[in-house]
Amino acid sequence: MLSKLAVLACAPLLAQDAAEIQLRALVAKSPRLPLQQTELRIQAPSTGWALEMVSSVAMDSGKVIYLLQRGDRADPIIAVDQKGRVLRSWGRGLFKLPHSIRVDPTGNIWTTDAQSSMVYKFTPEGKKLLAIEVGGQPKNAKSQFCGTTDIAFAPNGRIFISDGYANARILEYTAEGRRVRQWGTPGTGPGQFHLPHSIAIDENGVIYVADRENGRIQRFDLTGRYLGEWSNLGKTFSLRLNGGALWIGTQPRDQPNGAPGWLMKIDRRTGAVLGCVESTGHHSVEATGDEELLTGTRPDKVLWFRGAGSNL
Repeated sequence: MLSKLAVLACAPLLAQDAAEIQLRALVAKSPRLPLQQTELRIQAPSTGWALEMVSSVAMDSGKVIYLLQRGDRADPIIAVDQKGRVLRSWGRGLFKLPHSIRVDPTGNIWTTDAQSSMVYKFTPEGKKLLAIEVGGQPKNAKSQFCGTTDIAFAPNGRIFISDGYANARILEYTAEGRRVRQWGTPGTGPGQFHLPHSIAIDENGVIYVADRENGRIQRFDLTGRYLGEWSNLGKTFSLRLNGGALWIGTQPRDQPNGAPGWLMKIDRRTGAVLGCVESTGHHSVEATGDEELLTGTRPDKVLWFRGAGSNL
Protein backbone atom coordinates (compact mmCIF):
# COMPACT_ATOMS: atom_id res chain seq x y z
CA MET A 1 0.00 0.00 0.00
CA LEU A 2 2.81 2.40 0.91
CA SER A 3 4.58 1.70 -2.37
CA LYS A 4 1.39 2.51 -4.32
CA LEU A 5 1.04 5.79 -2.42
CA ALA A 6 4.66 6.62 -3.16
CA VAL A 7 4.10 5.99 -6.86
CA LEU A 8 1.01 8.21 -6.84
CA ALA A 9 2.87 10.97 -5.01
CA CYS A 10 5.73 10.85 -7.51
CA ALA A 11 3.49 10.76 -10.60
CA PRO A 12 3.20 14.55 -11.03
CA LEU A 13 6.97 14.96 -10.67
CA LEU A 14 7.61 12.22 -13.21
CA ALA A 15 5.17 13.88 -15.62
CA GLN A 16 6.95 17.22 -15.19
CA ASP A 17 10.32 15.60 -15.76
CA ALA A 18 9.00 13.93 -18.92
CA ALA A 19 7.57 17.25 -20.14
CA GLU A 20 10.91 18.99 -19.60
CA ILE A 21 12.77 16.24 -21.45
CA GLN A 22 10.33 16.53 -24.36
CA LEU A 23 10.64 20.34 -24.39
CA ARG A 24 14.43 20.23 -24.42
CA ALA A 25 14.34 17.64 -27.20
CA LEU A 26 12.03 19.92 -29.18
CA VAL A 27 14.40 22.84 -28.68
CA ALA A 28 17.41 20.72 -29.67
CA LYS A 29 15.93 19.86 -33.05
CA SER A 30 14.55 23.33 -33.76
CA PRO A 31 16.44 25.88 -35.88
CA ARG A 32 18.35 28.52 -33.95
CA LEU A 33 17.25 32.06 -34.64
CA PRO A 34 20.13 34.09 -36.19
CA LEU A 35 20.16 36.54 -33.28
CA GLN A 36 22.83 37.69 -30.88
CA GLN A 37 21.95 38.75 -27.33
CA THR A 38 22.96 42.33 -26.55
CA GLU A 39 21.99 44.78 -23.85
CA LEU A 40 20.11 48.00 -24.55
CA ARG A 41 21.86 50.20 -22.01
CA ILE A 42 19.42 52.81 -20.72
CA GLN A 43 21.17 56.14 -20.11
CA ALA A 44 20.20 57.70 -16.79
CA PRO A 45 18.92 61.25 -17.42
CA SER A 46 19.78 62.47 -13.91
CA THR A 47 21.73 61.60 -10.78
CA GLY A 48 19.96 58.97 -8.67
CA TRP A 49 17.76 57.84 -11.54
CA ALA A 50 17.67 54.05 -11.93
CA LEU A 51 15.59 51.21 -13.31
CA GLU A 52 14.46 48.15 -11.43
CA MET A 53 12.76 45.16 -13.03
CA VAL A 54 11.57 46.01 -16.54
CA SER A 55 8.38 43.99 -16.53
CA SER A 56 7.41 44.67 -20.14
CA VAL A 57 8.76 46.22 -23.36
CA ALA A 58 6.95 47.50 -26.46
CA MET A 59 8.02 49.32 -29.65
CA ASP A 60 5.88 51.62 -31.78
CA SER A 61 5.94 52.08 -35.57
CA GLY A 62 8.46 54.91 -35.19
CA LYS A 63 10.79 52.54 -33.31
CA VAL A 64 10.39 54.32 -30.01
CA ILE A 65 10.79 51.74 -27.23
CA TYR A 66 8.48 51.87 -24.21
CA LEU A 67 9.55 50.29 -20.92
CA LEU A 68 7.29 49.47 -17.97
CA GLN A 69 9.44 49.18 -14.84
CA ARG A 70 8.78 48.58 -11.13
CA GLY A 71 11.29 50.75 -9.27
CA ASP A 72 10.68 54.01 -7.39
CA ARG A 73 13.75 55.87 -8.69
CA ALA A 74 12.21 56.43 -12.14
CA ASP A 75 8.74 56.82 -13.61
CA PRO A 76 6.96 53.54 -14.35
CA ILE A 77 6.62 54.26 -18.11
CA ILE A 78 9.77 55.30 -19.94
CA ALA A 79 10.13 56.02 -23.65
CA VAL A 80 13.66 55.57 -25.03
CA ASP A 81 15.28 55.65 -28.44
CA GLN A 82 17.30 52.81 -29.94
CA LYS A 83 20.45 54.15 -28.26
CA GLY A 84 18.81 53.90 -24.83
CA ARG A 85 18.39 57.67 -24.42
CA VAL A 86 15.33 58.63 -22.38
CA LEU A 87 12.89 60.67 -24.46
CA ARG A 88 10.13 61.10 -21.87
CA SER A 89 8.55 59.29 -18.95
CA TRP A 90 5.36 59.36 -16.90
CA GLY A 91 2.98 57.46 -14.64
CA ARG A 92 4.37 58.05 -11.17
CA GLY A 93 1.67 57.37 -8.55
CA LEU A 94 -0.64 55.48 -10.93
CA PHE A 95 0.72 51.98 -10.42
CA LYS A 96 1.02 49.47 -7.62
CA LEU A 97 2.57 46.59 -9.59
CA PRO A 98 3.23 47.44 -13.26
CA HIS A 99 2.87 44.36 -15.42
CA SER A 100 2.39 44.76 -19.19
CA ILE A 101 2.73 47.52 -21.78
CA ARG A 102 1.36 47.38 -25.33
CA VAL A 103 1.06 49.72 -28.33
CA ASP A 104 -2.33 49.57 -30.06
CA PRO A 105 -2.81 49.77 -33.87
CA THR A 106 -3.22 53.56 -33.74
CA GLY A 107 -0.09 54.10 -31.64
CA ASN A 108 -1.61 54.61 -28.20
CA ILE A 109 0.09 53.09 -25.15
CA TRP A 110 -1.78 50.67 -22.84
CA THR A 111 -0.69 49.21 -19.51
CA THR A 112 -1.95 46.68 -16.97
CA ASP A 113 -1.39 46.55 -13.22
CA ALA A 114 -1.09 43.16 -11.53
CA GLN A 115 -2.17 44.44 -8.11
CA SER A 116 -4.70 47.24 -8.60
CA SER A 117 -6.15 45.58 -11.75
CA MET A 118 -6.25 49.00 -13.41
CA VAL A 119 -5.81 49.24 -17.18
CA TYR A 120 -4.68 52.59 -18.60
CA LYS A 121 -4.58 54.03 -22.11
CA PHE A 122 -2.20 56.92 -22.89
CA THR A 123 -1.11 58.93 -25.86
CA PRO A 124 2.52 58.34 -26.86
CA GLU A 125 3.33 61.58 -25.01
CA GLY A 126 1.81 60.29 -21.77
CA LYS A 127 -1.61 61.95 -21.67
CA LYS A 128 -4.09 59.59 -19.96
CA LEU A 129 -7.02 58.85 -22.25
CA LEU A 130 -8.84 56.03 -20.45
CA ALA A 131 -8.81 54.15 -17.16
CA ILE A 132 -10.55 50.79 -16.77
CA GLU A 133 -11.08 49.48 -13.24
CA VAL A 134 -11.33 45.75 -13.90
CA GLY A 135 -11.82 44.87 -10.22
CA GLY A 136 -12.73 41.44 -8.93
CA GLN A 137 -9.71 40.93 -6.69
CA PRO A 138 -10.29 38.91 -3.51
CA LYS A 139 -10.70 40.92 -0.31
CA ASN A 140 -7.90 39.03 1.41
CA ALA A 141 -5.51 38.37 -1.43
CA LYS A 142 -2.71 35.93 -0.64
CA SER A 143 -0.24 37.95 -2.70
CA GLN A 144 0.24 41.42 -4.11
CA PHE A 145 -0.05 39.69 -7.49
CA CYS A 146 -3.84 39.58 -7.69
CA GLY A 147 -4.87 41.46 -10.84
CA THR A 148 -4.63 41.87 -14.59
CA THR A 149 -1.72 40.57 -16.62
CA ASP A 150 -1.97 41.68 -20.27
CA ILE A 151 -4.07 43.33 -22.99
CA ALA A 152 -4.69 42.67 -26.69
CA PHE A 153 -6.53 44.44 -29.49
CA ALA A 154 -9.15 42.78 -31.68
CA PRO A 155 -9.76 43.60 -35.36
CA ASN A 156 -13.20 45.01 -34.49
CA GLY A 157 -11.77 47.65 -32.16
CA ARG A 158 -12.58 45.74 -28.97
CA ILE A 159 -9.94 45.09 -26.33
CA PHE A 160 -9.34 41.86 -24.43
CA ILE A 161 -7.71 41.68 -21.00
CA SER A 162 -6.22 38.63 -19.28
CA ASP A 163 -6.90 38.59 -15.54
CA GLY A 164 -4.78 35.80 -14.22
CA TYR A 165 -3.31 36.13 -10.76
CA ALA A 166 -6.34 35.89 -8.48
CA ASN A 167 -8.79 35.06 -11.24
CA ALA A 168 -8.76 32.81 -14.28
CA ARG A 169 -10.61 34.81 -16.90
CA ILE A 170 -10.50 36.80 -20.10
CA LEU A 171 -12.52 40.02 -20.29
CA GLU A 172 -13.76 41.84 -23.38
CA TYR A 173 -14.30 45.63 -23.41
CA THR A 174 -15.38 48.17 -25.98
CA ALA A 175 -12.85 50.74 -27.13
CA GLU A 176 -14.55 53.17 -24.74
CA GLY A 177 -13.95 50.90 -21.74
CA ARG A 178 -17.40 49.32 -21.33
CA ARG A 179 -17.33 45.65 -20.33
CA VAL A 180 -18.93 43.33 -22.88
CA ARG A 181 -18.34 39.86 -21.43
CA GLN A 182 -15.96 37.66 -19.54
CA TRP A 183 -15.18 33.95 -19.73
CA GLY A 184 -12.92 31.34 -18.18
CA THR A 185 -12.76 29.43 -14.91
CA PRO A 186 -9.95 27.85 -12.87
CA GLY A 187 -8.89 24.39 -13.98
CA THR A 188 -7.04 22.40 -16.61
CA GLY A 189 -9.78 21.72 -19.15
CA PRO A 190 -10.50 23.56 -22.41
CA GLY A 191 -11.32 27.19 -21.67
CA GLN A 192 -10.07 26.90 -18.10
CA PHE A 193 -6.91 28.59 -16.84
CA HIS A 194 -4.17 28.51 -14.25
CA LEU A 195 -2.71 32.00 -14.57
CA PRO A 196 -3.46 33.40 -18.02
CA HIS A 197 -0.34 35.56 -18.21
CA SER A 198 -0.32 36.97 -21.73
CA ILE A 199 -2.77 37.43 -24.60
CA ALA A 200 -2.55 38.22 -28.33
CA ILE A 201 -5.10 38.41 -31.17
CA ASP A 202 -4.38 37.97 -34.88
CA GLU A 203 -6.04 39.63 -37.87
CA ASN A 204 -8.45 36.70 -38.22
CA GLY A 205 -9.78 37.14 -34.69
CA VAL A 206 -7.96 34.14 -33.20
CA ILE A 207 -7.12 34.77 -29.54
CA TYR A 208 -3.94 33.20 -28.12
CA VAL A 209 -3.66 32.92 -24.33
CA ALA A 210 -0.50 31.92 -22.46
CA ASP A 211 -2.03 29.66 -19.79
CA ARG A 212 1.22 29.84 -17.87
CA GLU A 213 0.97 27.44 -14.96
CA ASN A 214 -0.88 24.88 -17.08
CA GLY A 215 2.08 24.91 -19.47
CA ARG A 216 0.09 25.57 -22.63
CA ILE A 217 -1.13 28.13 -25.14
CA GLN A 218 -4.88 27.98 -25.70
CA ARG A 219 -6.64 29.40 -28.75
CA PHE A 220 -10.16 30.86 -28.96
CA ASP A 221 -12.39 32.83 -31.28
CA LEU A 222 -13.65 36.30 -30.35
CA THR A 223 -16.65 34.86 -28.49
CA GLY A 224 -14.43 32.70 -26.28
CA ARG A 225 -15.11 29.45 -28.16
CA TYR A 226 -12.21 27.03 -27.65
CA LEU A 227 -10.27 26.28 -30.85
CA GLY A 228 -7.42 24.15 -29.55
CA GLU A 229 -4.15 24.32 -27.64
CA TRP A 230 -0.43 23.66 -27.77
CA SER A 231 0.81 21.95 -24.63
CA ASN A 232 4.40 21.12 -25.63
CA LEU A 233 5.96 24.58 -25.47
CA GLY A 234 6.68 24.84 -21.74
CA LYS A 235 5.61 27.43 -19.17
CA THR A 236 4.84 30.31 -21.50
CA PHE A 237 5.09 33.82 -20.03
CA SER A 238 4.75 36.07 -23.06
CA LEU A 239 3.16 36.31 -26.51
CA ARG A 240 3.60 38.68 -29.43
CA LEU A 241 2.24 38.47 -32.98
CA ASN A 242 4.52 39.93 -35.62
CA GLY A 243 5.45 39.13 -39.21
CA GLY A 244 2.87 36.37 -39.55
CA ALA A 245 4.33 34.37 -36.65
CA LEU A 246 3.64 34.04 -32.93
CA TRP A 247 6.64 34.92 -30.77
CA ILE A 248 6.77 33.53 -27.24
CA GLY A 249 8.93 33.56 -24.13
CA THR A 250 8.97 30.25 -22.28
CA GLN A 251 10.85 27.97 -19.90
CA PRO A 252 10.50 24.47 -18.41
CA ARG A 253 7.47 24.16 -16.12
CA ASP A 254 9.30 22.66 -13.16
CA GLN A 255 11.94 25.42 -12.96
CA PRO A 256 11.54 28.58 -10.82
CA ASN A 257 10.32 31.72 -12.55
CA GLY A 258 13.17 33.52 -14.23
CA ALA A 259 15.10 30.32 -14.95
CA PRO A 260 16.92 30.02 -18.29
CA GLY A 261 14.52 29.38 -21.14
CA TRP A 262 13.90 30.43 -24.73
CA LEU A 263 12.38 32.99 -27.00
CA MET A 264 10.65 31.12 -29.82
CA LYS A 265 9.12 31.80 -33.20
CA ILE A 266 5.98 29.69 -33.60
CA ASP A 267 3.94 28.80 -36.69
CA ARG A 268 0.57 30.10 -35.55
CA ARG A 269 -1.32 27.60 -37.75
CA THR A 270 0.37 24.46 -36.47
CA GLY A 271 2.27 25.37 -33.29
CA ALA A 272 5.53 24.19 -34.83
CA VAL A 273 8.72 25.84 -33.58
CA LEU A 274 10.26 27.79 -36.47
CA GLY A 275 13.24 28.98 -34.47
CA CYS A 276 14.47 29.68 -30.94
CA VAL A 277 17.18 31.43 -28.99
CA GLU A 278 18.25 31.00 -25.35
CA SER A 279 17.04 33.67 -22.96
CA THR A 280 16.91 34.38 -19.25
CA GLY A 281 14.45 37.23 -19.83
CA HIS A 282 11.07 36.18 -21.14
CA HIS A 283 8.50 37.83 -18.86
CA SER A 284 7.63 39.89 -21.93
CA VAL A 285 8.68 39.73 -25.57
CA GLU A 286 8.58 42.35 -28.31
CA ALA A 287 9.33 41.45 -31.93
CA THR A 288 10.42 44.21 -34.29
CA GLY A 289 9.68 44.41 -38.00
CA ASP A 290 13.18 43.04 -38.58
CA GLU A 291 12.36 40.02 -36.41
CA GLU A 292 14.67 41.15 -33.66
CA LEU A 293 13.51 40.64 -30.07
CA LEU A 294 13.38 42.78 -26.95
CA THR A 295 12.73 41.66 -23.39
CA GLY A 296 13.34 42.84 -19.84
CA THR A 297 15.36 40.71 -17.47
CA ARG A 298 15.95 40.83 -13.72
CA PRO A 299 17.10 42.86 -11.96
CA ASP A 300 17.28 45.96 -14.19
CA LYS A 301 18.29 45.18 -17.78
CA VAL A 302 16.74 45.30 -21.24
CA LEU A 303 17.97 42.65 -23.66
CA TRP A 304 17.95 43.15 -27.41
CA PHE A 305 18.40 40.04 -29.56
CA ARG A 306 19.82 41.49 -32.75
CA GLY A 307 20.53 40.14 -36.20
CA ALA A 308 23.95 39.77 -37.77
CA GLY A 309 23.42 42.87 -39.92
CA SER A 310 22.63 45.16 -36.99
CA ASN A 311 25.07 47.72 -35.65
CA LEU A 312 26.03 45.83 -32.50
